[in-house]
Amino acid sequence: MARVTPQVRALYDMCAVALVEGRADLDGADDVGFDIDLPLFTVGHAAQLADIHPQTLRQYDRLGLVTPDRTEGGARRYSLRDIHRLVQAQRLSQDEGINLAGVARILELEEENRQLRRQIKRLREPEDSSIFAADADGGIMQVKRSRRARMWRRDIHEDTRALPSSGTDAQRSTSRSMVIWGYR
Repeated sequence: MARVTPQVRALYDMCAVALVEGRADLDGADDVGFDIDLPLFTVGHAAQLADIHPQTLRQYDRLGLVTPDRTEGGARRYSLRDIHRLVQAQRLSQDEGINLAGVARILELEEENRQLRRQIKRLREPEDSSIFAADADGGIMQVKRSRRARMWRRDIHEDTRALPSSGTDAQRSTSRSMVIWGYR
């Protein structure tokens, strides 16, 4: 699990508080650059943020209602998405009187609805607003086009060099070349 600076942790805490208080939503947090799936909050901290007893968090985990990530040592770590789900689950079960099976289904449908809204938003954006990149495993992912990326591309230059070849002088004169991309 990656280390997070105290400043970043404080920002995530503030975002979690805004989610709990209803002053923010997951889409907004995602849009401004928060990684809503970053496992950051311990059981105690998540319980404090969501105003839920830590034992209730463990029960929700056992039931599969809110399943946090685990550290290498097996400790639970909750993300902003998990905090939001905890608050929603608590509200639905305590205030609305819905059983946990119903809560699980409602949370599943809310997440599906959120994903569909994001997909519609992406489809409504102009075609040239995104670029695609390959990740380390070779999968294709959509990357939002930004001014920073355009500036970075402008700084790249092309350097063509001849590859060494063994053989006669005639073969050397028709040697292959390669393109090396680098920063200026």
